[in-house]
Amino acid sequence: RIEPQPLVEEAYDMSGARLALTLCVTKAREGSEADLSALERMFQQLRFESTMKKDPTAQQFQEELEKFQHVIDTWKDPVSCAFVVLMAHGEEGLLEGEDGKKVRLENLFEVLNNKNCQALRAKPKVYIVQACRGEHRDLGETIGGDEVVMVTKDNPQTIPTYTDALHVYSTVEGYIAYRHDQEGSAFIQTLTDVFSSRKGPILELLTEVTRRMAKEELVQEGTARKVNPEIQSTLRKRLYLQ
Repeated sequence: RIEPQPLVEEAYDMSGARLALTLCVTKAREGSEADLSALERMFQQLRFESTMKKDPTAQQFQEELEKFQHVIDTWKDPVSCAFVVLMAHGEEGLLEGEDGKKVRLENLFEVLNNKNCQALRAKPKVYIVQACRGEHRDLGETIGGDEVVMVTKDNPQTIPTYTDALHVYSTVEGYIAYRHDQEGSAFIQTLTDVFSSRKGPILELLTEVTRRMAKEELVQEGTARKVNPEIQSTLRKRLYLQ
C-alpha cells in the first residue's frame, strides 16, 4: 500500500520589493476612477510601489509594460513580486486602447515571463484584467445538487517559461464584464476589499472573491445578471500578500 505524500507547504519569498503597474482606459468607462482609487488604497496597504497610467493607446499598453519590465530588471533591490492591472474595453484575447486599436493580451503577458524578465524569474507575476471577453450575458442557472498533474522530472536547474504567473479575469471567456457608473466594477471593488481585509494565500483569497461575486445579482438593461471571475494559475508556491 502506497502512503500518500504530504503536500509541500512552500511560499514565495515576499521580503523584497513589490512593484505594481495599472493601465486603465477611462474613456467611455464611467466608474473607472472609483476602481483606480480602490486599487491605489490596496497597493498602499500591501506595500507595493505603484504606478498608474490613464488612457493608454493600444501601442502604449505594450510600451508601458516593456518600460515596467526594464524598471523591474534594473531595480536597486531584489524584486519579490509584480502586479499588473489592465482595465479597458475588450473582447476575448484583446484589449482596446484609448485610440480604439487593439492589443493582444498574450503579447502583454509575455513581457514579464521567465524568459523576458530575469528579475522576476521564478517569482510571482499577477495580472488582473478588468475587461469584457465577449458579448454573452449570464442570467444564472438554478441549482439543487452538488457543486460542481502533471508529472515532470525534478530538475532544479531549469524552470518552464510560463510558470509563476497568475491571470485573473473579471469574467469568463465570451462574456461581458460589468461596471457601475459611480461605484466602479464589482470585480475590482470586491477584489480590493478581499485583498485588503483578508489574510491567506492568494488563490484562497480569489476563491472568496469568486464566492462573493457569484452571490451578487447585477442589474443591467433592467435584467438581473450573474458574473464571476476566472483564474488561470501557474504558481508553484503559495503567494501571501499580507
